[in-house]
Amino acid sequence: MERFYNLKNHNSFGLNVVASYFVTVDSVEQLRALMQNTVFKENKRLVLGGGSNVLFLDDFFEGLVIHFAKAGWEVVKEIGNEVFVRVQAGTDWSIFVDEMVDAGYHGIENLSMIPGNVGAAPMQNIGAYGVELKDSFEQLEALDFQTGKLVTFDKQSCDFGYRSSFFKHGGKDRYFILSVQLRLKKQGQLNIDYGNIANYLKQQGIENPSIKALSQAVKAIRGSKLPDPLVIGNAGSFFKNPVIHQLLFENLQEEFPEIPSYPSGVNTIKVPAAWLIDQAGWKGFRKGDAGVHEKQALVLVNYGNATGREIFTLAMQIQLDVKNKFGIQLETEVNII
Repeated sequence: MERFYNLKNHNSFGLNVVASYFVTVDSVEQLRALMQNTVFKENKRLVLGGGSNVLFLDDFFEGLVIHFAKAGWEVVKEIGNEVFVRVQAGTDWSIFVDEMVDAGYHGIENLSMIPGNVGAAPMQNIGAYGVELKDSFEQLEALDFQTGKLVTFDKQSCDFGYRSSFFKHGGKDRYFILSVQLRLKKQGQLNIDYGNIANYLKQQGIENPSIKALSQAVKAIRGSKLPDPLVIGNAGSFFKNPVIHQLLFENLQEEFPEIPSYPSGVNTIKVPAAWLIDQAGWKGFRKGDAGVHEKQALVLVNYGNATGREIFTLAMQIQLDVKNKFGIQLETEVNII
């Protein structure tokens, strides 16, 4: 266990944040031993994976940061066309997706190049280009910090929602996700109907894309819009795409005929948050080292020395502006610490 540990390399905003205590573990035995430690018992705790979806408000985290390092995956079983893969929580998600694509396993190719570790994927129910983690999710194993027992959660008990799950609400801070099991397919229907995927494939002259071609298309599109956290600090999409009532959408459509949208359940419509932020005039905005990316309005960035408070203040200003202009309250996708 380390004292006064700098988390700069453990958060994709690249913020200089010091934690009171930091420990890396890679087994259930180490976690259970940690639970008996006085530091664990007497301090606020934060489980931190890749740090790709967090914003620290202050430059000091008064508590214990626990980093799970165990990585790797294995095929648990195969039934007909289905392949059940168990992956350790410390595995880099993007690398894991690449390996599944290379193996020819269908189901998560649209989630290519999403940063972060596997352990955070079910917490956020990560999603992109018409696909969410829950679509391939089978179960996960977690350690209960209250009892020290291993618990298995199926899809229903995870209570997945849009960029949400049980682990962000009722189970927040209680369970430590150890591994995730996915149900993938050897042959599957590719999802190319969301966003710019179909247009990109057409431009590349690809009529019958392979799983590899689809993954490459997703990477190319993401790469053209999203900044590399190693170059410019960011956490990807800062806000969720709002889901609004059909009546509100129709009212907005009268004033803004060009407003993009996607169906999202009965009498509800999903509107791209990036479009709302862009229309409110924030795309490319910069104040000091806190800003909105010039190519993707959904991404707030740290150009070097911004503080968490500065980025958060910018986010609140954007929320207020969008609310005043469109009557829509944006919700943060990034976890505010």
